Amino acid sequence: MIAAAPHSTQTARIETARLILQPHALSDFAESFALFSDPEVFRYISGRLGTREEAWSRLLRYIGHWAALGFGYWVVREKTSNAFVGEIGFANYERIIEPSFAGIPEMGWALMPALQGKGYANEAATAALAWADRQWPGGTTGCMISPENLASIRLATRHGFAEVVATTYAEHATLVFHRHGASSRISAS
Repeated sequence: MIAAAPHSTQTARIETARLILQPHALSDFAESFALFSDPEVFRYISGRLGTREEAWSRLLRYIGHWAALGFGYWVVREKTSNAFVGEIGFANYERIIEPSFAGIPEMGWALMPALQGKGYANEAATAALAWADRQWPGGTTGCMISPENLASIRLATRHGFAEVVATTYAEHATLVFHRHGASSRISAS
């Protein structure tokens, strides 16, 4: 189990130059559902659209992570307009996968297709990983990405994630990446 101290959702709020990252609330459901029912978003996740029921369970899981583990996913919004950009964060999903994510917070992200290509994913990832480096100094974080999702692979490697293994999860090809603590810095690429 990943050791973490509980956080109030107020102390978990992050501001960047253009974005606000804050833990989910029930009021984020409609936007989260819209994100995960968009064909472009799910293309690399499972290949099928998320249902309303799955979106509700995901939202409750996000809220529960903060309450039980002291970390989780953030809603990402534009600072000036409050527009929903997407979601980014860390989770403990207890996945059955080799190599195991046991003890390693798993990072993930998804952005609304209309807001991709503006540098928001990079900005949010920089902020989230800085938060992680303070939480787990020198610790390892991981992520898994479809081998076809080149944009996410570029984002991960830019932030210090290195491929560990090519494997399968839920009958889909996937790449597992690890990043080792604060010593990993964004490359100039």
